Amino acid sequence: MGIEIGMTKSDTEQFSGIEIYPRSPTQEKAAHAALLDIGWSVSPRIEDTLQDAIVLDLSGLGWLFGPEENMAAQLVERSAACSLRVNVAIATNIDTALIAARGFAGITIIPPGEESKYLSELPVSALSPSGETAEILSRWGLITCAHLARLPVLELSERLGQQGVRLHALARGAPERAIVIAEPACFFEEEIELDDAVEELESLSFLLGRLLDQLCARLTARSLGAAAIRVRLELEPSFENAVDIRESFHAPEQPGLYEKDIQLPVPTRDSKMLLKLLRLHLQLNPPGAPIQKITIAADAARPRATQGDLFLPSSPDPEKVEITIARIAQIVGEENVGSPVLTDTHGPGDFQMRRFQTPPEAAKTKSVRDSARPSGKQHADSKIAVGFRVFRPAVPAKLDLHEGAPTRVSFQGRRGEVMAASGPWRTSGDWWCENPWQHDEWDLEIDFDGAADRPNRFSYRDLPPDSGIYRLFYDSLRRGWFVRGVYD
Repeated sequence: MGIEIGMTKSDTEQFSGIEIYPRSPTQEKAAHAALLDIGWSVSPRIEDTLQDAIVLDLSGLGWLFGPEENMAAQLVERSAACSLRVNVAIATNIDTALIAARGFAGITIIPPGEESKYLSELPVSALSPSGETAEILSRWGLITCAHLARLPVLELSERLGQQGVRLHALARGAPERAIVIAEPACFFEEEIELDDAVEELESLSFLLGRLLDQLCARLTARSLGAAAIRVRLELEPSFENAVDIRESFHAPEQPGLYEKDIQLPVPTRDSKMLLKLLRLHLQLNPPGAPIQKITIAADAARPRATQGDLFLPSSPDPEKVEITIARIAQIVGEENVGSPVLTDTHGPGDFQMRRFQTPPEAAKTKSVRDSARPSGKQHADSKIAVGFRVFRPAVPAKLDLHEGAPTRVSFQGRRGEVMAASGPWRTSGDWWCENPWQHDEWDLEIDFDGAADRPNRFSYRDLPPDSGIYRLFYDSLRRGWFVRGVYD
C-alpha cells in the first residue's frame, strides 16, 4: 500500500482504511517478562540489557538438551507456548548473536570463526547505529556489513570517532565481552486494557482464560506453580455513559477497583481449574460496574510433591475439592464454609470458620501438634472418650428448684426428673463488648417419664432422648434457662 517504516503520522493519514494503534508499554513489559521466563527455563545465566532481546549462556547444557539445534528448537517451542514468535541465534560472540537474532528469521547457528561471513549479508542498520551515523554511512554508499568491514579502521576512526570503530568491529564479529547476569524474578503478572468495557461474565471469562493461559505458560517455563491468584479489575466510572452538563467543570473521577485474592490449597498451573475457580468467585461477588482493565498476578511456589501410602485410601484431588468448596460457598456464603476452629476465649460455643486443609497440610499440622504434646505415662492415661452434642441455638427450658438445685426439667414438650446434679459453675466475659454473657452452668442427669420402660435409651433423631446427661445454664442477662447440649 506504500507504507514504509519511518513515516510520520501525517504521512500515513493519506492512506484510506489505515488505523493507527498506540504502543502499549504494559503489553511490551509483559512480553519481555515472558521472554525472561523462557530463557530461565533453559539456562540460569541470562543477560537482561535490551527490551526486545535476551542473551543466554548455553555453556555446559549440551548434556541436558543435546546439540545446539535442539537448544534453539526448545527456545522456539517454549516461546510459542507463551504466544511469542522469536528468532534464535547461537554464536560464541554475544554481540554477534544479538545482531544475527535481529537480522535473520528463525534459527541461526554461527560456527566459531565464521562471524564475519554470516554478518556480511545484513544491512548496516542491523548494527543499530545512531541516526546521524546511519545517514553518513548511507551517503557513503555503505549498505551491508560487508561494505563496512572492508573500510580501513584508522580512516573510519578519523571520520566517525569511537562509534565508527565499534561499528566496524561489530560488522566483523570481532568484539568479545562478558555476560552480565540478571537475577530471576519470582513475580508473575499479566494484564490487558480494553477499548470497550466488558459487562457480561462470558466475555470476561474469555479474557481471563487468555491471561491465565499466558500466566500458567510462564509458570511452567520456570517449573513453578501458583500458590495464590490476585485479580485486580479497574471498573468503568458510573457517570461515564451519562450526560452531564457540568462535565467541563469537573475533573473525571478515577475508575473504581475490584480486587480478589484466592489462596489455593496447593501450588498449581492448571489454567482451566483456575478459570473455573475464578468464575465461581465472580458469580458469588460480581463487580459493580463494567470492566476496563484486567490484571492477574500469581504468587509463585514450588509444585507439590506427594508420596502415596499403600495402606491408606487415596485422598481427593485438592484442586477438585477447592472448586467444590467454591460452589458450596456460592450457595451458603463464604463465611459458612470451612472447618470450625475454637477461638482463644472462654465464651461458650465461640468458634470461627477457617479454610479446609489439604491432606498433606493436615498431616503436617497433626505431626507438629503431636510433637508438642508432653510424653510419658501421664499423657497416655489421660484419654477421655466422651463426646458432647451442642444444640445451636440453645434450647429454652424450665426448671424446678429446691434449695437452689434443679429437681425437675422440661423442654421441647418433655418433662423429666433430675437424678443427679453437678454445679453451678459461673462464667462471664465480653463485658466490654455489645454482647456480654454471664452464665451459671449445671450438668444434670435427667430421666424422662417412661424412660425406664424403653429398651433404647438414646435416640439421635428424636431430640430430646429419653434420658442422658445434659448441660444446662442460666443466662443472668436474659433471665432464663437454656439447654446447651447433651453428652454422648
